[in-house]
Amino acid sequence: MSKNKQTRRTFLKSAGITAIALHSSVSISGELSGKTFDFVQLCDTQLGFGGYEHDVKTFKQAVKQINAMKPDFAVICGDLVNKVSEKSYRDFNKIKADLTIPCHCVPGNHDVGQKATLESLQYYRTVVGKDYYSFEHKGYVFVIVNTQLWKAPVEDESKKQDLWLETTLENASSKGSRIFVLGHYPLFTKKPDEREAYYNLPSAKRKNLLDLFEKHGVVAVLTGHAHRIIINEYKGIQLVTGQATSRTSGSPLGFRVWHVKEPKPFAHESVPIAGF
Repeated sequence: MSKNKQTRRTFLKSAGITAIALHSSVSISGELSGKTFDFVQLCDTQLGFGGYEHDVKTFKQAVKQINAMKPDFAVICGDLVNKVSEKSYRDFNKIKADLTIPCHCVPGNHDVGQKATLESLQYYRTVVGKDYYSFEHKGYVFVIVNTQLWKAPVEDESKKQDLWLETTLENASSKGSRIFVLGHYPLFTKKPDEREAYYNLPSAKRKNLLDLFEKHGVVAVLTGHAHRIIINEYKGIQLVTGQATSRTSGSPLGFRVWHVKEPKPFAHESVPIAGF
């Protein structure tokens, strides 16, 4: 083990973090861009899916660990709650507010409905915020999308998002920005041409999105929904689905930490929730 790796592992242990399922970048040589930062990818906090009080506790513990790590920001890749109610969103927003860093939310199927409606979308926008938008950070553009509008299209709303997405990606790529796309549904779980199923997007829409992302130089697509770790690659695009904080399938409860620095692929690792 090199001295640098040993030092980093010692740091992680001292912070109470066990790094697992490490997805490392290739060797980095030469001068870095200088725009380096860490951010956290949480998935499926889904209060009420693994037991309501349990999910409240695991989300709170994740917030505690993230605050100690001091990344630049966090994103939650959908299914914030299991059943939409005033109480579940109130509890979710209260716990999220304890983060000492910015936190950006992605809508999931449990948040806006398996088939979203104008009413469910408006409720989400009122109690959580926009369901698709973008933000910039240190020369990178992060694009939040509502994958439910692709899984079960809502005619006018889906068209609006599609037009917005094309414009947003065009503007970002024309400026030379690196682009992350953050959603809920994975585009695919094993192969780009797999059949549509519960855990992926419709085939035609998936092909359209992959072509669009390749065209505009998207570097990574981060998702949730599957409650397990799925790591794929498509023409240089990293596609990473993280495990949940509520209930998982074959993966420890946890979240992912991304280390953004050139060159890509970017390194990211799983951090288990302590005590669970």
